[in-house]
Amino acid sequence: MPRSGYRSMGDRFPVDRREFLKTLGVCSAAVTGGAILGGSAFAAQATQATPPAPVETNIADFLKVPKTKFSVPGPFPGRVVKIADQRSLVGDNFDAAVVAGMVTKGITALTGKDMKASFGLFFDKKDIVGIKVNPVGPPLINTRPEVVDAVVNWLTDAGLPPENIVIWDRFDYMLKDAGFTTERFKGIKVEGLQTMDENGNKWKDANGNHLSINNFDKNVFLFAKGITGKGVPNYPNDEFYLNQHVFNGEYSYFGKLVTQRLTKIINIAAYKNTGQSVSMATKNIGFGSLCNVGRLHGPLGMKTSTQVIAAPVIRDKMVLNITDGLRGQYDGGPDKNAQFVYPNYSLYFATDPFALDMICHNELKEKRRAMGGTVNDNPRFTEYLTYAQSLGLGVADVGKITVVKA
Repeated sequence: MPRSGYRSMGDRFPVDRREFLKTLGVCSAAVTGGAILGGSAFAAQATQATPPAPVETNIADFLKVPKTKFSVPGPFPGRVVKIADQRSLVGDNFDAAVVAGMVTKGITALTGKDMKASFGLFFDKKDIVGIKVNPVGPPLINTRPEVVDAVVNWLTDAGLPPENIVIWDRFDYMLKDAGFTTERFKGIKVEGLQTMDENGNKWKDANGNHLSINNFDKNVFLFAKGITGKGVPNYPNDEFYLNQHVFNGEYSYFGKLVTQRLTKIINIAAYKNTGQSVSMATKNIGFGSLCNVGRLHGPLGMKTSTQVIAAPVIRDKMVLNITDGLRGQYDGGPDKNAQFVYPNYSLYFATDPFALDMICHNELKEKRRAMGGTVNDNPRFTEYLTYAQSLGLGVADVGKITVVKA
């Protein structure tokens, strides 16, 4: 039983060893889903004749904590803004000025206020703001630095000190691969919650513990009874699993960056699939904020994201979601697969990540259909969204979602 209370709570790019291990890190750690390890588990779960047996977690502890004015789904539940501009991407070139204009248009269309007033709706100048990016699949299908540039400029123009901004993800080396470095973003912190040793043999300290063990908060976690992180399907062995997940056992610990330092979070996801579902806003944060999540693919699947977002350390801090759909990938995700990547020229904005994912899920499904791909309309692929609606975390009923296009 958990401790009581909230505190218990085919590519055109060559694939070398580094790329292969990165893919394993994405897929099994489920930073944004999985195509080799994690994806197969999600796909298997979603097509089973009967759902997996319910798993006891500590989500009830999360839900007991009173919400704040910043809590998901935020001030605009069920509202999604889509900004499209074909000038944003010409060939392989992203126009930073056009992208910046799209960010301004999207934020102001969402809030109904100018950029300065929109800042005041979500932040004050003392906040420590974490920008959660998706660095998986560069250079084809990751969160674009140009989008992050525009968001950073919005924050600093409003008076937030650059040193109060942290661009972050689960793995440090993926950030670098996607262009998120302190050289590129001067004055801004760039941090991964953990490192994964790509050679597979240098990730332990002298005591046999993962080098990143102190980056996680053992007082704040998602508990899953009986799901131990040992003998996890599709992993070669428990050592391989620990390299990617830091701990095993029944607890997935949130990063200290999230629990102890950040006061607000902006979630900037990429626009892509994982199997018949999507690897977008909810999964970007749901599988990127804590460790030891590979074990949850089979028993909880996409509902993992819903339960993670229910945790007050996410629910009460994540004030804005942006899905970077300048490019899209309708199949073969969540890592890059050039065969299925296309220009989508769009950015999406919402305070409600579940409404956002539902709209993008339906768009991507229709794109797959139009391209002659396999489309499975099983409602289990969006069950995690309707589950969130039942918990009061967002709107999943399409009839109750307002989409503003500009």
